[in-house]
Amino acid sequence: MNVQYSSSRGGKEKVSASWAIIKGLAEDGGLFVPDHFPKLEKTLEECSALDYKELAYEVMKLFLSDFTEEELKNCINKAYDAKFDTEEIAPLAEVDGTYYLELFHGATIAFKDMALSILPHLMTTAAKKNNVNQEIVILTATSGDTGKAALAGFAGVEGTRIVVFYPKNGVSAIQEKQMVTQKGDNVKVIGITGNFDDAQTGVKNIFGDKALAEELAEAGFQFSSANSINIGRLVPQVVYYVYAYAKLVKEGRIKAGDTINVTVPTGNFGNILAGYYAKQIGVPIGKLICASNENKVLFDFFATGCYDRNREFILTSSPSMDILISSNLERLIYLIAGSDADKNRGFMQSLLSEGKYTITEDMKSRLDDFIGGYAGEAEVAKTIRDVYERTGYVIDTHTAVATTVYEKYKKDSGDDTPMVIVSTASPFKFTRSVMEAVEGAIDDKTDFELIDKLSKIANVKVPNAIEEIRNAEIMHDTVCDKEDMKAQVKKFLNL
Repeated sequence: MNVQYSSSRGGKEKVSASWAIIKGLAEDGGLFVPDHFPKLEKTLEECSALDYKELAYEVMKLFLSDFTEEELKNCINKAYDAKFDTEEIAPLAEVDGTYYLELFHGATIAFKDMALSILPHLMTTAAKKNNVNQEIVILTATSGDTGKAALAGFAGVEGTRIVVFYPKNGVSAIQEKQMVTQKGDNVKVIGITGNFDDAQTGVKNIFGDKALAEELAEAGFQFSSANSINIGRLVPQVVYYVYAYAKLVKEGRIKAGDTINVTVPTGNFGNILAGYYAKQIGVPIGKLICASNENKVLFDFFATGCYDRNREFILTSSPSMDILISSNLERLIYLIAGSDADKNRGFMQSLLSEGKYTITEDMKSRLDDFIGGYAGEAEVAKTIRDVYERTGYVIDTHTAVATTVYEKYKKDSGDDTPMVIVSTASPFKFTRSVMEAVEGAIDDKTDFELIDKLSKIANVKVPNAIEEIRNAEIMHDTVCDKEDMKAQVKKFLNL
């Protein structure tokens, strides 16, 4: 039975996967959610014999059921090619008895490449399928990684333009340089004087502006999203959880049917939600450990059932997780509310008006799959240093949040179930924080001097994504107040 999608906040109307990808966000501001979870058609043993692209097809065809086999395989082949620096696409590294799923081997050395390499192809294919003649304007807020991955994916793609907003002082130096050096006539990068939540809220407000939508339509444009609120971003992320499990089976680390746990460094909740979706389609995942940094709104939610964003926003060494409004959590809330869109809409209205909501005890009882944990800045630095000194393996700050939380969980629970830690970024993307953790004060060194030093101590070649920005020209220098985001979009589109 084909999977169709409806809004998490209302309407009974169901749409195809391709239409949900084009729209990005539902008309009522809700997120598109599948009407049911299909099951893997191949056994776990059969999955273990497939390479990444073959497995991607087996998983994605379940959710993107109105794409033909030819269309979907074409998108997959274009996405997972030489842009990745390893044939495996997502290697699984065993370090000290724990398995690190390395999702940073793509063009921008962060896990967002896993989905944003394929989203432009899914979107342009979907547009053709639905006879969409308008130019698609991708509007995206980023806490650091989505921005560059989306820019790289959509740059030069015919029939699309992309505008990326990022918090001007809320990303790493390398993340910012990756974005502001992006070439392409159809791309625009804008810093805002605010934090990621301001950028994300501004983008959602632009999406919800009916008058602007009409103005765009008259000019031949329509908005879509490259954030993980787009189901075309979320579905490709499900693949690597299935792949990690299949890889463990293939290598004889586990037997098909054995349970694994996963720990995911979490900000906007899309990555860990993809793991939950993987469990729903048949991957034997036991616990999904949600690892937060000092912006621990999700940790508090899983502990209390109250989601409360009314707190100080903290800038940390893991900026991609510096988020207080975790947009994708809405999809989970919808599910544990019994797929009750009215109930979910009430929670989201409360979040908008009061900055918080509290789920029912019945809903809370449906969260047994999840465990929350968090790591402070000193703990993160210590974990990076300890893992390096013990094993020679260097992890980035976000992966260190997950490692810290996992080690606490294991100590407290005694659970020795095989653990996959989702490693979301290359340490080269956060070199200053990583090298400070390993060696102490390094204020006298430039970022690129530190990159060369990290390459030596880790015995890893500097990734091409870093080399290509070393002396790259700055192409984007626009900074605006959060209130001026709509005006900047209109200016870019010559409206």
